[in-house]
Parts: sequence; structure tokens; C-alpha cells
Amino acid sequence: MHDLGYSGWWQLIPFAPAMMMIIDGEHKENEYGPALKSNTISKSEQWTKFICVLILYLLFLYWVESWWGLLVIPFIYDIYITKKIKWQWWKDSEGPVKWVMSWVDALVFALVAVYFINLFFFQNYVIPSSSLEKSLLTGDYLFVSKVSYGPRIPETPLTMPLTQHTLPLFECKSYIEWPHWDYRRVKGLGKIQLNDIVVFNYPAGDTICSDPRYQAYDFYQMCYQIGYQMYPQRPNPDSLTQEQLPLYFSTIYQAGRQTIVQNPQEYGIIDTRPTDRRENYVKRCVGLPGQTLQIKDRIIYIDGKKNKEPEYVQYTYHVKLKQRLDDDTMKELGITMEDLTSLNTAGYMPLTNYAAKELTARGIAESVTLNTDASQTDIYPLDGNLHWTRDNYGPIWIPKKGESIDLTLKNLPVYARCIRTYEGNQLEVKDGKIFINGQEATKYTFRLDYYWMMGDNRHNSLDSRYWGFVPEDHIVGKPIFIWWSSDPDRHGFAGIRWNRLFTFVDDIK
Repeated sequence: MHDLGYSGWWQLIPFAPAMMMIIDGEHKENEYGPALKSNTISKSEQWTKFICVLILYLLFLYWVESWWGLLVIPFIYDIYITKKIKWQWWKDSEGPVKWVMSWVDALVFALVAVYFINLFFFQNYVIPSSSLEKSLLTGDYLFVSKVSYGPRIPETPLTMPLTQHTLPLFECKSYIEWPHWDYRRVKGLGKIQLNDIVVFNYPAGDTICSDPRYQAYDFYQMCYQIGYQMYPQRPNPDSLTQEQLPLYFSTIYQAGRQTIVQNPQEYGIIDTRPTDRRENYVKRCVGLPGQTLQIKDRIIYIDGKKNKEPEYVQYTYHVKLKQRLDDDTMKELGITMEDLTSLNTAGYMPLTNYAAKELTARGIAESVTLNTDASQTDIYPLDGNLHWTRDNYGPIWIPKKGESIDLTLKNLPVYARCIRTYEGNQLEVKDGKIFINGQEATKYTFRLDYYWMMGDNRHNSLDSRYWGFVPEDHIVGKPIFIWWSSDPDRHGFAGIRWNRLFTFVDDIK
């Protein structure tokens, strides 16, 4: 399930007044005709507007370092000064054409403005899942700044505004893959800091099954899970040598992938997505480039030092209730219907430390026991056989731009995806040796910075523990504040979380 929703038509709200002004202006001109047209703007005022717009536009081009935009200046000059091109030809039309085109004009203006502002300045998102609870809640609407870390120049510039990757109703791609521009980021106000909450594109979303039911699933996890089912009598990987492990995991993966290929009626076709069209996720950055991260008994350590846990961090607990939870208690302890569903179906539910203690102290629960169940086969790297779990992980060094690492068959699974997928190299293992772009390699120097992201709902978050590093070219922006929040378990005014409106995300520790 994707972690952060694009809030669609909500993006148009800031431009609704401008749309109505345009349409109202058209109606007034139609009603008053020549009387309104006679009130012309003087030449000096036109030049003043042109110069102001030109200065702002040149400053923007300087910021984004894209001087191809100078080609647009003659058209700006024509709009304000020469007026040779009839940009609003329909104003001379009669009947419904003028009325319809006034609406089209307003809508196009709003869509273009949304596209431009969403790309370079800010964007609205909604939290659809619980991976960051109780820091960010399901139903929180976020104002996300693109300038905090610097906006990206779009890799796929030809895309339909108000969509991420799919056109509603038509269920087809909402973007055209040509032209495809290389990654470049404009200078921002700062850099990602440890424990920042960050919006980014889902790294494992580069490959998907096209059937809508599976698009949000981790394709690589699916391949391995299906592959394991096809080899129930497979050998124990601990019995294999380091040289044999790559073939073992490749066989499992290819078996699963081939099953997907052979069943298009179930999974659809295998497709790819460019970086900026992948699902949006929001997590907390708990590891920066060049740092060494380790998780010991659920606690994160950075370069050997304990990292402060979020105030509302959650883990799952096996809970035996003595009585039914009433609505007031659920609201006070931050327990949702989703949490209760998890308890009823899986036997455990996520709780903060405070909620876990209160259930026992108030006599509501007979027992509250930390869930220590831990799988290894779904943990990154999927082909590593490192015996890491969600609660005991690493140590793992986070790649930093310009820094090198010695490559071995043991650590290659950790960094193979960075080398091959994110940095575009050919990588293969032959006769126990590592080859990059056809040359034997014992070291590798990274070209990008990488980050380690995790949810505050630690046992209910698909994060870097499952799909690895987040490259710098996947970073979208920084949530600034919550501009709206509605509780999906409650309706009407009772569902509005008034205390969360305009809460600054940096204040949520």
C-alpha cells in the first residue's frame, strides 16, 4: 500500500478565486461591452507590468539555471506590449463559444499554475496509512515544501496536472516518458537533518505489475515470495558458500518473476516507472549519508550512539482484553479501528508506550506483551542471508557521494541496488568475482547521497528495513504543517481533529 496520497483536486483550492475572477471578468466584459473596453490601461502601466514580470522571470531562470527559458521572453513581450498574437481570440466571438472558452481559459490557467507551483514551491499530500502514527495520523493533510531541500527539475515534464502516475477512470499512464531529463536539483534552503520527516518517491517502485491490484506492492518482494513457494524443498542458505549464494537467490527470484510473466491475466504486464512518477512515501530520516546505522532490540544507533526515539513511537503488542474498549478510551489512548482490526485478525496491535501501560493500569487488559516475532526473508537485502530482522538490523553503512567502499560477495547484496539501479551501472558476478561495466571491481565510489527512512509505527511500516536506501534523486520535499486533519473513524464535525490544524511538523518530535 502506498504511504502518501497525492491530494488531487485539493490542489486547485488556492486558485479558485483567480478562476472566478477570470470568469467574472469575462462576464462583465460581455455585459458592459465597449464601456469596459474603453477603460484602457496606459502604455506606461503596461511597461511597468512587463518589467516586473520580466525581472521575476529572469530571477526564476537564474535560480533553476535553465537559460532555454529566454526563448519565452518575446512571447511575454507580446502579451504586455505589442499584442500581435490574439491570445484570447474568443472574446470577439458570440454566443456559447465565448462563455465556454472563458471557463476553459480559467481552468487551463489554474492547471498550469498548479503544475508550476507543485513542481517548484509546494504541494499538498494526504496521509492514507498508519506507518508514521502517532506522529502523523491517517487523514492528516500536509503542506509540503519543495524549496526546503531544493526542487527537482522534472524527469518527465509532460504529465497531467493533479495526477501522480495514473489517469483516473481511464486507468492509463498520466505522463509521457519522452522527453526524459536527467536528475538535477535546484538549490534549496537547506539539507535533510537527522530525524527530519521527509517526503520521497518509493525506491522499490521502479518496477511494477500493471494490474491495479498489485501496482502498490513491492515487485521484488513478490518475486521472492512466489519463488520460495515454488521451491518448498530448497536448501538451507546457511549450508551454501558465499560463492553459491548469488546463484541460489537468483534462482528463487527468477522463478517468481517468470511466474508473474506467465500469468498476465492475474498480474498484468511487468512495467517500469520513472523516479518522479513513483508512489510518494513519508517517513522519518534516521540515517544520513556516511553514517553507520544499527538497530539493537528496536533501538536505533547512529555511529554507535543511541538515537532519540520519537515521542509517539509505536510497537505491536499481543493484547488480551478484559472488556470492550469504549470510544472515549480509544480516542484518549490513540487506538484506531484499524488497530482493533489488527488485534482481532492477527492477535496484536500497535501501541505507544503510554497506551500499553494504561491498558494494564486501568484494568482494561489482562496482559500486554511486546510482539517479538521477526521474519528474515522479507528484510533488505532480500538476497543477503544476513539474518537481520526489523528489531535487530545491521550495522549498515549508508553510502555518501564521493566516498568509496570495498566490495565483497558478502556486502554486495547491500549495495548492488545502488550500483545497478540507482547509478545505472552494469553489475554481475562471474566465477566469484564482481564486475562493474565489464571491469573487475574490488571498490566502488558512489555518485549519489543516500538516506535511511523509517516509520514511527515501527512494526507497521514498510520502510528502509524492507527496501533499503533512499537515493537523493528520490527526495521530494519537507512537510511544513498540517493544514487539515480528519479522523477516518469519525464523521462530520466530530471527525475534525481541531487540535492538529496548522500544527508545524517540526514540532512533532
